[in-house]
Amino acid sequence: MSQPPSQSSTTTEKVPTASQPRSKMSLGVRAFCGLALALLVLILLLFLPAGTLRFWQAWAFIAILFVPILCAYACLWKYDPELLERRLEQKEQVGEQKRLMRWGRPVFLAFLLLPGFDHRLGWSRTLLGATPPLWLTLLSQAVSLSGLLFAIWVVRVNRFAARTIRVESEQKVISTGPYAVVRHPMYAGGAFLWLFAPLAMGSYIALPAFALIVPLLVFRLLNEEKVLSEQLPGYREYCLRTRYRLIPFVW
Repeated sequence: MSQPPSQSSTTTEKVPTASQPRSKMSLGVRAFCGLALALLVLILLLFLPAGTLRFWQAWAFIAILFVPILCAYACLWKYDPELLERRLEQKEQVGEQKRLMRWGRPVFLAFLLLPGFDHRLGWSRTLLGATPPLWLTLLSQAVSLSGLLFAIWVVRVNRFAARTIRVESEQKVISTGPYAVVRHPMYAGGAFLWLFAPLAMGSYIALPAFALIVPLLVFRLLNEEKVLSEQLPGYREYCLRTRYRLIPFVW
């Protein structure tokens, strides 16, 4: 499952080393099992609070998340297993990121309970007098899908983008594609994916909670920039050329 706080937008490209990832079969099993576990967790978080499986918005959102990721993993497994290995890594090495993940993940999982409870208890209808109309739900689903596809494009441009924040030997800054517009395009895609997730699942009430994901992303990317500025040659010059971190012409 895609988890915005754990995705790294490290703007680095790495020269492949002699070390190779585990066997492709073992790698494929780990990737499939990880996706299957994430799918099970998401189903439980969405449908147990809803008290029913008749929650089409949640099913649509699950498809938006897992179909593209499954296809991307399959392509990486076949054509670039080293990149898939890096995308499966989850152990942070930077102290600030370890602390962020320690409390950020449980909070994020708690947010995912809200659309189901809203579907079951009608909080949006009761407190706000309305639920998102069909056109807004479909539009939000399209925006969430676009955010995820954009993040997948970022991985395609930066073939060696790791999921965790670190700097390895023989890295160089990437400044092409989406990295020519903003310094952290992975976070930009993740922000659009999750900010529109509540509306995509038919909930107004969950919007403020999901909006808190943005400060988490900001904290993570600022810490990442500190690490890259200190350890990656050429990154400070890249920051001077590419002014915006997350949103063009804004910040």
